[in-house]
Amino acid sequence: MGTEDVMALVEKGEMLPLMEEFYTIQGEGFHKGTAAYFVRIGGCDVGCHWCDVKESWNAATHPPTAIAAIVDNAATYSDTIVITGGEPLTWDMGPLTKGLKERHLNIHIETSGAYPLTGVWDWICLSPKKNKLPVGAIYEEAHELKVIVYNKHDLIFAEEQAAKTNKECILYLQPEWSVREKVTPLIVDYVMQNPKWKVSLQTHKYLNIP
Repeated sequence: MGTEDVMALVEKGEMLPLMEEFYTIQGEGFHKGTAAYFVRIGGCDVGCHWCDVKESWNAATHPPTAIAAIVDNAATYSDTIVITGGEPLTWDMGPLTKGLKERHLNIHIETSGAYPLTGVWDWICLSPKKNKLPVGAIYEEAHELKVIVYNKHDLIFAEEQAAKTNKECILYLQPEWSVREKVTPLIVDYVMQNPKWKVSLQTHKYLNIP
């Protein structure tokens, strides 16, 4: 298959730039502690300076992979599938979620919301970034809002984002890993004063698992 043919399939969401896929324990947010199969899609232009998977940004470095192969691998390991990135909504998620749903799998997405929502999801974790704000109706669709806190000003941003979500959305503040010792006490104090929020930790890093 020629390069142009492959790229046409990528544009349709029938192939995706796959960075990695692995079976592990969800470490963050509402589903922490749940066994899940993670599919990390390459490509992201949001550009968070503290991103811990910057190698995901350049989609060209990750091989376009047929969604049938992704679905087959995922279905082998778990009934909970987490699509992450990079920024997965850079691409059309419709074909992938259709294939996963045909296997009766629970499908979660972790996204900044910087691109329009595509696909059918059982759980949407919206983690907005200042660099490139969410677009479209994702605020209304999100099941959880997870704001990464790097400094105290992020708490203001968190409130601005929470004001846009639906009333059922669960609100999380999560310390950015590299400054966790500094910002975790700040988050704890804030949540105690504003109990609509919950604390999210990257428990998988404490457990030393992917």
